[in-house]
Amino acid sequence: MKNLKVLISGASIAGPALAHWLHRYGCSVTVVERAASVRPGGQAVDFKGPTHRTVLERMGILEEVRKRATGGQDQTVIDADGRPRAVIPGEFTGGEIEIRRGDLAELLYEHTAAGCEYVFGDTITSLTETPDGVAVTFANAASRTFDLVVGADGIHSNVRRLAFGPEHDYVRFLGHYYALAELGEQVDGGEAVMYNEPGRMAAVGGPKASAFFVFASPELDYDRTDVERQRELLIDAYRGAGWRVPDLLTKVPRAREFYLDSLARVTIDHYARGRVVLLGDAAYGNTLGGFGTGLAIVGAYVLAGELLAANGDHRTAFARYEEQFRGYAKISQRGSAGPFLAPPSRLRIKMRDWTFKSRFLLRMLLKATDDFATDITLKDYASGS
Repeated sequence: MKNLKVLISGASIAGPALAHWLHRYGCSVTVVERAASVRPGGQAVDFKGPTHRTVLERMGILEEVRKRATGGQDQTVIDADGRPRAVIPGEFTGGEIEIRRGDLAELLYEHTAAGCEYVFGDTITSLTETPDGVAVTFANAASRTFDLVVGADGIHSNVRRLAFGPEHDYVRFLGHYYALAELGEQVDGGEAVMYNEPGRMAAVGGPKASAFFVFASPELDYDRTDVERQRELLIDAYRGAGWRVPDLLTKVPRAREFYLDSLARVTIDHYARGRVVLLGDAAYGNTLGGFGTGLAIVGAYVLAGELLAANGDHRTAFARYEEQFRGYAKISQRGSAGPFLAPPSRLRIKMRDWTFKSRFLLRMLLKATDDFATDITLKDYASGS
């Protein structure tokens, strides 16, 4: 493995997690990231169950993740007059350990920056496989050749597009959009509350973001780099809404941080093509599906471990990675968070709220999520078992 040169595209969660293991196993690792630095903020992400804890512990970061954890928080579902309708417990929304995505990304970067090369503010423009490697060109840096290339660059993966084909062949729109907006201190902190109208949800407070929106919509045509247009789309989607939504919308044009994207699912027949392999949301993402970060962390562990077990033979390793992982990642191919967070009718809103009023139904939900989180047998790659 010491002579293996690996390029990873994406410096959020999956990429640095894989960089950690590959560097530990002796590889020369380069991580390229389109953004100018590690991206701060973002919604809270979570880990749950012994599988996630075991991987974090083997990485040596479990206690640091716990120190940076948000602690979880119950969320109150309210009506237009602010009256409580139901309470969504923190153990459901935040799992066992909840941490802001930006804090986790920063932690993973801190643990890998000294041993891995990070190239920020750049992106891959072409991949050409040869018998001995992959020739890679970049938007800014000089071209280089690597033994392997990993696409850990999210649901809109650039590596997947270059190596496998256009996004529309692999990404299915699920009928909803979501937005995160840091609107300022006036809506930060305090009680976390969520308001629904048919097909629309708005939430404030808690670690998700100062404001979090989910809304049903036909598929929209917009430039993903045009943030101002995305702000306009959100405002248009919530015109006429009740509760505090009109006041929140007045702050959206000045939001310190803003992000809008579709709820979508990635479906792909194989995670690898030649010397290029996909990891995390690029391979098995389901936006807001609730398992993305756990899948990324465990997937990085399995992919790196199989490369170690195969002594760098990528054909054997990639096949074993997919064999080991596809069953575990099946949760990402089920359902959509959109109808749950923004039910399509008032009746469906009431039914969703009733789920959290019923101890039996809530226990069933929590058990189901726990079962999915632990549905894999982890090998101990370092010991060869």
